[in-house]
Amino acid sequence: MTNEQVNPIPNILTATRLVLGIAMFVLMAVSADAIPMVSVMPDMIFGLQRWAFYLFVVAAATDYLDGYLARRLNAVSVWGSILDPIADKILVCGTLLGLFAMHTGDPIFVLPGAIILFREFAVSSLREATAGRSLSLPVTLLSKWKTAIQMTSLGALLITESWAAFGLEKLLPLWYDPFFTIAYLALWFAAMASIWTGVTYFIQTRRQL
Repeated sequence: MTNEQVNPIPNILTATRLVLGIAMFVLMAVSADAIPMVSVMPDMIFGLQRWAFYLFVVAAATDYLDGYLARRLNAVSVWGSILDPIADKILVCGTLLGLFAMHTGDPIFVLPGAIILFREFAVSSLREATAGRSLSLPVTLLSKWKTAIQMTSLGALLITESWAAFGLEKLLPLWYDPFFTIAYLALWFAAMASIWTGVTYFIQTRRQL
Protein backbone atom coordinates (compact mmCIF):
# COMPACT_ATOMS: atom_id res chain seq x y z
CA MET A 1 0.00 0.00 0.00
CA THR A 2 1.27 3.45 -0.87
CA ASN A 3 0.33 7.00 -0.04
CA GLU A 4 -0.03 7.90 -3.73
CA GLN A 5 -3.08 10.03 -4.41
CA VAL A 6 -5.50 8.59 -6.97
CA ASN A 7 -8.64 9.88 -8.60
CA PRO A 8 -11.48 9.34 -6.07
CA ILE A 9 -14.30 8.93 -8.62
CA PRO A 10 -14.11 5.09 -8.90
CA ASN A 11 -14.19 4.71 -5.10
CA ILE A 12 -17.06 7.18 -4.85
CA LEU A 13 -19.03 5.08 -7.34
CA THR A 14 -18.24 1.92 -5.39
CA ALA A 15 -19.37 3.52 -2.13
CA THR A 16 -22.50 4.74 -3.91
CA ARG A 17 -23.28 1.17 -4.99
CA LEU A 18 -22.94 0.02 -1.40
CA VAL A 19 -25.37 2.67 -0.14
CA LEU A 20 -27.81 2.08 -2.99
CA GLY A 21 -27.76 -1.66 -2.38
CA ILE A 22 -28.77 -1.15 1.24
CA ALA A 23 -31.44 1.42 0.34
CA MET A 24 -32.83 -0.85 -2.39
CA PHE A 25 -33.18 -3.78 0.02
CA VAL A 26 -34.94 -1.60 2.59
CA LEU A 27 -37.44 -0.44 -0.04
CA MET A 28 -38.08 -4.01 -1.16
CA ALA A 29 -38.47 -5.26 2.39
CA VAL A 30 -40.83 -2.45 3.37
CA SER A 31 -42.95 -2.99 0.25
CA ALA A 32 -43.23 -6.66 1.19
CA ASP A 33 -44.16 -5.83 4.81
CA ALA A 34 -41.07 -7.74 5.91
CA ILE A 35 -39.76 -5.26 8.50
CA PRO A 36 -41.38 -5.44 11.95
CA MET A 37 -43.12 -2.29 13.18
CA VAL A 38 -42.71 -0.66 9.77
CA SER A 39 -45.74 -0.47 7.51
CA VAL A 40 -46.85 1.68 4.60
CA MET A 41 -50.14 2.54 3.01
CA PRO A 42 -51.17 0.20 0.17
CA ASP A 43 -50.97 3.01 -2.36
CA MET A 44 -47.28 3.49 -1.49
CA ILE A 45 -46.21 -0.09 -2.18
CA PHE A 46 -46.00 0.28 -5.95
CA GLY A 47 -43.91 3.42 -5.59
CA LEU A 48 -41.47 1.64 -3.30
CA GLN A 49 -41.14 -1.23 -5.75
CA ARG A 50 -40.45 1.11 -8.66
CA TRP A 51 -37.80 3.02 -6.72
CA ALA A 52 -36.19 -0.25 -5.63
CA PHE A 53 -35.83 -1.20 -9.29
CA TYR A 54 -34.44 2.22 -10.22
CA LEU A 55 -31.85 2.00 -7.44
CA PHE A 56 -30.88 -1.50 -8.56
CA VAL A 57 -30.30 -0.33 -12.13
CA VAL A 58 -28.12 2.58 -11.02
CA ALA A 59 -26.19 0.40 -8.56
CA ALA A 60 -25.62 -2.32 -11.17
CA ALA A 61 -24.36 0.30 -13.63
CA THR A 62 -21.76 1.51 -11.14
CA ASP A 63 -20.43 -2.04 -10.94
CA TYR A 64 -19.16 -1.61 -14.50
CA LEU A 65 -18.31 2.07 -14.33
CA ASP A 66 -16.10 2.01 -11.24
CA GLY A 67 -13.87 -0.72 -12.65
CA TYR A 68 -13.72 0.90 -16.08
CA LEU A 69 -12.84 4.33 -14.69
CA ALA A 70 -10.31 2.89 -12.25
CA ARG A 71 -8.43 1.38 -15.18
CA ARG A 72 -8.96 4.33 -17.51
CA LEU A 73 -7.88 6.92 -14.92
CA ASN A 74 -5.16 4.69 -13.49
CA ALA A 75 -6.95 4.99 -10.17
CA VAL A 76 -6.79 1.40 -8.92
CA SER A 77 -6.41 1.53 -5.14
CA VAL A 78 -6.21 -0.84 -2.20
CA TRP A 79 -9.29 0.75 -0.64
CA GLY A 80 -11.23 0.28 -3.85
CA SER A 81 -10.24 -3.38 -4.12
CA ILE A 82 -11.53 -3.91 -0.58
CA LEU A 83 -14.75 -1.95 -0.93
CA ASP A 84 -15.75 -3.24 -4.39
CA PRO A 85 -16.50 -6.89 -3.46
CA ILE A 86 -18.32 -5.74 -0.31
CA ALA A 87 -20.58 -3.47 -2.36
CA ASP A 88 -21.18 -6.26 -4.89
CA LYS A 89 -22.21 -8.75 -2.23
CA ILE A 90 -24.53 -6.29 -0.50
CA LEU A 91 -26.25 -5.57 -3.82
CA VAL A 92 -26.62 -9.24 -4.80
CA CYS A 93 -27.55 -10.47 -1.32
CA GLY A 94 -29.98 -7.61 -0.78
CA THR A 95 -31.69 -8.25 -4.11
CA LEU A 96 -32.05 -11.99 -3.52
CA LEU A 97 -33.44 -11.49 -0.01
CA GLY A 98 -35.75 -8.76 -1.26
CA LEU A 99 -37.05 -11.00 -4.06
CA PHE A 100 -37.68 -13.76 -1.55
CA ALA A 101 -39.67 -11.36 0.64
CA MET A 102 -41.62 -9.90 -2.28
CA HIS A 103 -42.43 -13.39 -3.59
CA THR A 104 -44.23 -14.08 -0.27
CA GLY A 105 -41.61 -16.51 0.95
CA ASP A 106 -41.88 -18.85 -2.06
CA PRO A 107 -38.70 -21.00 -1.97
CA ILE A 108 -38.24 -20.77 -5.75
CA PHE A 109 -35.30 -18.38 -5.30
CA VAL A 110 -33.66 -20.28 -2.44
CA LEU A 111 -31.48 -22.83 -4.27
CA PRO A 112 -30.03 -20.67 -7.09
CA GLY A 113 -29.71 -17.78 -4.65
CA ALA A 114 -27.89 -19.95 -2.11
CA ILE A 115 -25.49 -21.23 -4.79
CA ILE A 116 -24.64 -17.69 -5.85
CA LEU A 117 -24.18 -16.42 -2.29
CA PHE A 118 -22.17 -19.43 -1.12
CA ARG A 119 -19.84 -19.04 -4.09
CA GLU A 120 -19.37 -15.30 -3.49
CA PHE A 121 -18.47 -15.74 0.16
CA ALA A 122 -16.28 -18.77 -0.53
CA VAL A 123 -14.25 -16.93 -3.18
CA SER A 124 -13.98 -13.87 -0.92
CA SER A 125 -12.61 -16.06 1.86
CA LEU A 126 -10.21 -17.63 -0.61
CA ARG A 127 -8.95 -14.22 -1.73
CA GLU A 128 -8.49 -13.15 1.89
CA ALA A 129 -6.58 -16.32 2.71
CA THR A 130 -4.28 -16.02 -0.31
CA ALA A 131 -3.64 -12.29 0.09
CA GLY A 132 -1.19 -12.89 2.92
CA ARG A 133 0.70 -15.42 0.80
CA SER A 134 1.22 -13.02 -2.13
CA LEU A 135 -0.70 -15.34 -4.45
CA SER A 136 -2.40 -13.96 -7.56
CA LEU A 137 -6.10 -14.65 -8.13
CA PRO A 138 -7.14 -12.42 -11.06
CA VAL A 139 -10.76 -12.05 -12.13
CA THR A 140 -11.47 -14.26 -15.13
CA LEU A 141 -13.46 -13.30 -18.24
CA LEU A 142 -16.07 -15.96 -17.41
CA SER A 143 -16.47 -14.44 -13.96
CA LYS A 144 -17.17 -11.05 -15.56
CA TRP A 145 -19.81 -12.62 -17.81
CA LYS A 146 -21.25 -14.40 -14.80
CA THR A 147 -21.66 -11.08 -13.03
CA ALA A 148 -23.33 -9.52 -16.09
CA ILE A 149 -25.82 -12.40 -16.41
CA GLN A 150 -26.40 -12.35 -12.67
CA MET A 151 -27.23 -8.65 -12.60
CA THR A 152 -29.43 -8.95 -15.69
CA SER A 153 -31.41 -11.86 -14.28
CA LEU A 154 -31.86 -10.18 -10.89
CA GLY A 155 -33.04 -6.99 -12.56
CA ALA A 156 -35.49 -8.94 -14.74
CA LEU A 157 -36.83 -10.84 -11.72
CA LEU A 158 -37.22 -7.57 -9.86
CA ILE A 159 -39.38 -6.34 -12.74
CA THR A 160 -41.57 -9.45 -12.55
CA GLU A 161 -42.09 -8.92 -8.83
CA SER A 162 -43.01 -5.29 -9.61
CA TRP A 163 -45.15 -6.17 -12.63
CA ALA A 164 -48.24 -4.38 -11.33
CA ALA A 165 -46.19 -1.45 -10.00
CA PHE A 166 -45.14 -0.62 -13.57
CA GLY A 167 -48.64 -1.21 -14.94
CA LEU A 168 -47.45 -4.16 -17.00
CA GLU A 169 -50.37 -6.40 -16.00
CA LYS A 170 -52.50 -4.17 -18.26
CA LEU A 171 -49.97 -3.41 -20.99
CA LEU A 172 -48.51 -6.93 -21.25
CA PRO A 173 -51.00 -9.27 -19.54
CA LEU A 174 -49.70 -12.41 -21.28
CA TRP A 175 -45.99 -11.68 -20.91
CA TYR A 176 -45.53 -12.21 -17.18
CA ASP A 177 -45.09 -16.02 -17.23
CA PRO A 178 -42.64 -16.20 -20.17
CA PHE A 179 -40.72 -13.16 -18.87
CA PHE A 180 -40.43 -14.70 -15.40
CA THR A 181 -39.40 -18.08 -16.83
CA ILE A 182 -36.61 -16.56 -18.93
CA ALA A 183 -35.37 -14.44 -16.02
CA TYR A 184 -35.48 -17.42 -13.66
CA LEU A 185 -33.56 -19.62 -16.10
CA ALA A 186 -30.98 -16.84 -16.45
CA LEU A 187 -30.61 -16.84 -12.65
CA TRP A 188 -29.93 -20.58 -12.76
CA PHE A 189 -27.42 -20.03 -15.56
CA ALA A 190 -25.67 -17.48 -13.36
CA ALA A 191 -25.73 -19.98 -10.49
CA MET A 192 -24.09 -22.66 -12.66
CA ALA A 193 -21.50 -20.14 -13.84
CA SER A 194 -20.88 -19.29 -10.19
CA ILE A 195 -20.07 -22.91 -9.44
CA TRP A 196 -17.77 -23.17 -12.46
CA THR A 197 -15.85 -19.98 -11.73
CA GLY A 198 -15.63 -20.85 -8.05
CA VAL A 199 -14.09 -24.23 -8.82
CA THR A 200 -11.71 -22.56 -11.29
CA TYR A 201 -10.49 -20.14 -8.61
CA PHE A 202 -9.86 -22.97 -6.15
CA ILE A 203 -7.93 -24.92 -8.81
CA GLN A 204 -5.82 -21.85 -9.62
CA THR A 205 -5.04 -21.36 -5.94
CA ARG A 206 -4.17 -25.02 -5.48
CA ARG A 207 -1.68 -24.89 -8.32
CA GLN A 208 0.10 -21.89 -6.76
CA LEU A 209 0.45 -23.45 -3.30
